[in-house]
Amino acid sequence: MTVEEVRSCRQRREFLWFANRLYNGNPFFVPPLYADEKKIFRRNYTYSDTCDTIYFNAYKNGEMAGRISGIIQKASNEKRGEKRVRFTRFDCIEDFEVAKALFDAVEKWAVSKGMDTACGPLGFSDLEREGLLVEGFDQLSTFEEQYNAPWYPEFIERLGYTKEIDWTESKITAPSDEEQAEMDKLSQFVMKRYKLRFGEGKSVNDFLRRYADGLFEILDKSYDQLYGTVPFSDKMKKLMISNFKLIIDLKHVAVVLDENGKVVLLGVCFPSIAKAVQKSGGRLTPGCLFRILRAMRHPEIIDLGLIGVDPEWLNRGVSVLVASELGRMLREPGIKYAETNLNIEDNYAIQNLWRRFGREDHKRRRAYVKKLV
Repeated sequence: MTVEEVRSCRQRREFLWFANRLYNGNPFFVPPLYADEKKIFRRNYTYSDTCDTIYFNAYKNGEMAGRISGIIQKASNEKRGEKRVRFTRFDCIEDFEVAKALFDAVEKWAVSKGMDTACGPLGFSDLEREGLLVEGFDQLSTFEEQYNAPWYPEFIERLGYTKEIDWTESKITAPSDEEQAEMDKLSQFVMKRYKLRFGEGKSVNDFLRRYADGLFEILDKSYDQLYGTVPFSDKMKKLMISNFKLIIDLKHVAVVLDENGKVVLLGVCFPSIAKAVQKSGGRLTPGCLFRILRAMRHPEIIDLGLIGVDPEWLNRGVSVLVASELGRMLREPGIKYAETNLNIEDNYAIQNLWRRFGREDHKRRRAYVKKLV
């Protein structure tokens, strides 16, 4: 068995395509878009200014057997006064020695760069896939998060990694008529009391032109202390706006403004494209594009993307506005349920938000940590 740093075009293709090969035929695996993943190797990639990265492939008997990436997120380390390396894009066959060799390579590189701690799975920022699946291996992954096999947690824990934080994922179904009526009533009361209103736009471009700056300000404020987050750079904002334009539908977005037109709350949902990208392995073939467009026009599942509240408004009951709007979305014809994606297990504000809905906690993800020196 050998472990090689990814340098050549062939090695890059093997790195990018390995998970698709490993999970070929697995009904729960959802690949990322191949075109987006290719960008991580560009010199002008979104995070190139704030991160040092390395990529490794493992080969056994001449065959690709695993992969891993190490990221030194300098903006995060500076913000928190840490010397951490993040591991991400880890995949391997059911062979502990392959996993050990891959992690050894990342850890050795990290120590040579002056790092003293490894953690993950975490990407360049919380806009990427994060967390290792530890429960829910028989559940369809969302497009926003990564699937992994049941042997991953065992291997990582054998390597000396321990739990640092868990996220839960839930299926949310429409509340009862009584609960919806109560939320709507409370929502109207809060809106009137604090002279709030919903932001509107003639189109997605018009909406983003009006509120993009306010949205990023809210996200930076409300996510500031959350695990794994980094401040939004101009490149990150540009990337996020570009992605929004592709899949956002204004009927699945709620932005609340105060009497001066300042954004105080936002909630963004996306139509699920998980099944749409499965068949093509994440490649944007004509068939894949057709399935994505159909999923956007007639969604059966909606994925919760972002919820942000200005910290100054947290104790004024404005979270009911998000709950009321989500209840409305779940009543749309054809919608079966919503996927919450990742909710930190001890973020009680967000956990309590779902108590009015039908709820099934069906997946759990974990971030691990290990001292290196």
